[in-house]
Amino acid sequence: MTRHLAAALAALLIATAPAAAQQVGKTKSGEPTFDGQPLSAIITDLTSAAPLTRVSAAYACAALGAAAKPAVPTLVRNLEDENSAVRYSSALALGDIGPEAKDAVEPLRKLLDDRSDDVAHIARKSLKKITGEAVPIPD
Repeated sequence: MTRHLAAALAALLIATAPAAAQQVGKTKSGEPTFDGQPLSAIITDLTSAAPLTRVSAAYACAALGAAAKPAVPTLVRNLEDENSAVRYSSALALGDIGPEAKDAVEPLRKLLDDRSDDVAHIARKSLKKITGEAVPIPD
């Protein structure tokens, strides 16, 4: 319960933060940034010991879209996280990265049977965004 609450709070904070604080941009060297944080630092945060940090980093990747392609391998690893909020946010980010996250198709298919219905649902939506094909809902 606490984990879900923390993830929901993180999502709410990201969604309701002032638009100026959620700028997508680039460093002088051309590296994508979200809220002033370079993608390389966001990818590092995806491996943090703190689940809330991993969730926030995944939402940052989602905001970056296809520019977050370098985060795909780490996001795929996070699909196996014990924390459902981390799995959910990672699956969401992979869908928002879109076809550039094609390496995530098989790992996302494994989540269709996740013990969390929310994770299974977002995996289905993300697969559609990546492949362009609808995934049937099992009976």
